[in-house]
Amino acid sequence: MRSKRNSANSGILVAVVLGTLSVPGSAFADYAYITNQSSSDLSVIDLDRLVEVGRIPVPGQPAGIAVAPALDAVFTVSPESKMLRRYGMPAATPEAEQRLDGGPIGVAVDEQRGRVFVSDWYNARVWVIAAEGLDALDVLSTGSAPAGLALSLDGRWLATADRDANQVSIFDAETLKLRHRVTVGLRPFGVTFSPDGRLFSADVGSNTVTAVDPVSGRVLGHVATRERPYAVAFASGRGFVTNQYDDSVSVFDAQSLASVAVIDTGEYPEGIDTSADGRRIIVANWFSNSLTVIDSESLEIIGEITTGDGPRAFGRFVSTAPASGKAQKPATEQ
Repeated sequence: MRSKRNSANSGILVAVVLGTLSVPGSAFADYAYITNQSSSDLSVIDLDRLVEVGRIPVPGQPAGIAVAPALDAVFTVSPESKMLRRYGMPAATPEAEQRLDGGPIGVAVDEQRGRVFVSDWYNARVWVIAAEGLDALDVLSTGSAPAGLALSLDGRWLATADRDANQVSIFDAETLKLRHRVTVGLRPFGVTFSPDGRLFSADVGSNTVTAVDPVSGRVLGHVATRERPYAVAFASGRGFVTNQYDDSVSVFDAQSLASVAVIDTGEYPEGIDTSADGRRIIVANWFSNSLTVIDSESLEIIGEITTGDGPRAFGRFVSTAPASGKAQKPATEQ
């Protein structure tokens, strides 16, 4: 069954299922935007009601995702067709598209400066792109096979997980100058900044998470995980790590880095994010075609939600309702 993973480099699977987005019931409702790689679409999930409320076609087997509520935008990356797309929020049809020759996979948004960053797996670089029209602005050099991207919450740092170099690259997000290349565990894939500004990498090859000080470039410690950690999220003073081959999430204390618990999820968990209020952790299960919703305090599972086929949700995918408060029209009225 693990062979499903090979679909990342197979032909395009076209599944055009367009749902209808309901009007947000609250100005502060959380929505999850889930890239479904195998069915080539985007599931829109109402996390208050724990239901899928829309399904948007995204050709080219999308993987990377970045929500930008300050821009009323959602950005997707489709590695198969090499396309970066910007959707409005709520999502419907693309507002802009840009083909990126190479191996685009990860995406992050600097909302303050109106820039999008996309990692190029094949060419050891990151594209810097204008958020509005998706015009290319610059290129940054990384280590081999950059995957995950993250911007610190204060907008000071941009980080990449350079998988085949066993390192993270840390850039000044304002000047785009390289500040550090830091050796972490083996084959880092996802990177995340904790609320206090530290950088964490999920090291797929060594079954660890590495904590790094982005200011000094110093490694602060490591966390042992289960098999093949993919990405990290933070809530309630804890870190949560998806373990692809263990069908679980490892939980650790964010300060001491001590292990706290292991939570069973759906099969092959990958993308992970935190609700706006910090009370829930949302996990995308790639083989189970579902989301697992976890209470970040009690560590209890509080819901399972069906998605499209092959949810990756690689990046930041949870957002509050759009600032504009615009209601989504039914598909027949677009």
